[in-house]
Amino acid sequence: MAEFVIKIADERGHLHQQVEHGYSEAEVRDRFSSQGYLVYWVKPQGLLSGGMSFRRGRRLKQASFLVFNQQFLTLVRAGLPILNALELLIKRQKDAYLRTILENVRERVRGGELLSDAFAAQGMIPKIYTTTLMAGEKSGNIDEVLTRYINFQRLAMTFRKKLAVSLIYPVLLISVVLIMVTFLFTYVVPKFAELFNSLDAKLPEITLFMLAVGQNAQKYAPFVLVGLVVTGLVLWRWKNTDGGADRIDRVVLSLPLLGEIRLKHQVSAFSRMLSTLLQGGLPLVPALETAGASMTSRRILKGVMRASVRVREGQGLANSLEEQSIFPDLAVEMIEVGESTGALPAMLNSVAEFYEEDVQTALSASLALIEPLILIIMAIFVGAVLISLYLPIFTLGVH
Repeated sequence: MAEFVIKIADERGHLHQQVEHGYSEAEVRDRFSSQGYLVYWVKPQGLLSGGMSFRRGRRLKQASFLVFNQQFLTLVRAGLPILNALELLIKRQKDAYLRTILENVRERVRGGELLSDAFAAQGMIPKIYTTTLMAGEKSGNIDEVLTRYINFQRLAMTFRKKLAVSLIYPVLLISVVLIMVTFLFTYVVPKFAELFNSLDAKLPEITLFMLAVGQNAQKYAPFVLVGLVVTGLVLWRWKNTDGGADRIDRVVLSLPLLGEIRLKHQVSAFSRMLSTLLQGGLPLVPALETAGASMTSRRILKGVMRASVRVREGQGLANSLEEQSIFPDLAVEMIEVGESTGALPAMLNSVAEFYEEDVQTALSASLALIEPLILIIMAIFVGAVLISLYLPIFTLGVH
């Protein structure tokens, strides 16, 4: 028996990582899944300490992986054996990191492993992909499940690109404002302070306040910058802990506008992912666990985990999700209709489409209000700074 490192979550959503003995990765995974745990990944102990160390800190490019799957699907449909298809795509792969992964997958498949297990052993492949492949291998319809996965990824990437494009202008606007404010207080205001000191004139209170702020900003700016960097690093590490992730997620979801947008985005992503897995032939409980594990919101993740336990006990999906008080009422009602009519995957797609459009509309409306608000605040702030600096000059001119 070999040693494997396994990362699991219990029914309360608490994460655990431990070393277990087993005959294979699939055997260890199935053992813990049957006990009610959500298995994130299983990796051989040796790969973590040696063979896989060169991959730490690296991320797989989704665009490159999507192109690979499109080409792989074309070759499989053309009747090429899996090993031959992998060989051909490895030779043509320009992404060095993905090529290294594919070479490892090829060797594992050549050694007798299933394609899904070979990809799961890499550690950075999305679980929805390996689970979809596994369902295709069991049903003998790899090309069909790959088609669904590719369509899912295309829709997800298109939606993410739309969100990113919507946020470009506000981010640029805020960046320009911060640069301008920094320039005013660290360079312009101290120059005016030197001018007023040479004139030895009595200055208004607002001017004295602005000069004091500018001089302190110039003096302590390096320390403030270092403090912000250190604080950011501490928060980043805290965010990766269970307590930190829970706290941050709770705060974000409680925000008046941003929290609602994030919740709807997570609901749409979960619904489309669950629909894709169910259409691929995966049973409801494993599909529910896989889709839930892919959520970035800890509240959604824990809620889906608890719901999957209830579904495993025989309760309906809609009622199980409703008990968690996470999903919007409309989403639960649509899922309930899908369950009762036997068209759950199609209804989940409808839920995803509805909330994707709702998120896009809400985001556009929010940005339409935020952008002019930023401009107004910037105009008032810059105007106040300029008035406070030029007011003594106007006063001197009058006298």
